[in-house]
Amino acid sequence: MHSKDLQIDWLRTFVAVVDTGSMTAAARQVSRSQSAVSMQLKKLEDSIGRPLLNREPRQLSLTPAGFDLLGHARRLLASHSTLVLAMHGGALSGRVSLGVPDDYAVPYLVPVLRHFAARFGEVEVTLVCEESTALLAKVDRGEIDLALVTRDAPSRGELLFREALVWAAAEQHEIWKRSPLPIAVHELGGRLRTEILAALEAQQREYRVVYNSPNVGGQIAAAQSGMAVAVLTRCSLPPTLKMLDARQGLPELPVIEVVLMRSRDSKGSRAVDTLYDEVVGSLKDPLCVERAK
Repeated sequence: MHSKDLQIDWLRTFVAVVDTGSMTAAARQVSRSQSAVSMQLKKLEDSIGRPLLNREPRQLSLTPAGFDLLGHARRLLASHSTLVLAMHGGALSGRVSLGVPDDYAVPYLVPVLRHFAARFGEVEVTLVCEESTALLAKVDRGEIDLALVTRDAPSRGELLFREALVWAAAEQHEIWKRSPLPIAVHELGGRLRTEILAALEAQQREYRVVYNSPNVGGQIAAAQSGMAVAVLTRCSLPPTLKMLDARQGLPELPVIEVVLMRSRDSKGSRAVDTLYDEVVGSLKDPLCVERAK
């Protein structure tokens, strides 16, 4: 009979293997030998009664049971850290400034901050809501501690998940049939904006930008009024707008990477450490684990 006990060290090792993508890197992260890491994973799988990882040459991938366990393991490790902090480090207090674009704030950060505030009421969190390019600059200058933003360069920040960009318009106006095509483009950064416009040009589709602002609410209003076709993140698409695609003669849009950034000046802050871990534990998609190790 398999033991039903799930030891915290086994779970920590499992998460380390997933996050690093290899047994060798995980062993360094948890300060154990590679054979000890393999043994802990075997004990965890024996306890679960199912394999958690597909061990392929030069690559590890999660089984369905592994996917199921990963989210629970992250939350349990976060709770364990909170308990250790409370028992040995005293109550957590301090200030944390957290930046987020308005289209990510409600769907992604509200649940995280609600959970964080319930456990760490003495920490003062200041939310800064601006476009990603402005928030990235503020992190670099040390003006804010953390930022949930669209990645602007490969390998920058902690990759959490990928988010689709979509074309959207009010169906009754059929604005996508007009030429030149009126578009409402959110401030998406130079590279993404260039890719979006280049995709239209590759189709030899004439267009004109009629709205260009970091305010997603105004962008949605432009689309709802029949003024333009908007480019939105999938998470910000309201039910009043129709998602468009090649059937309406529009090109495929790039998928963006959402990352968590941290300023160098915030290193050593327990409050920032804890909120950082909370965001990663809540939002990191196991499919987005980077394996370029």
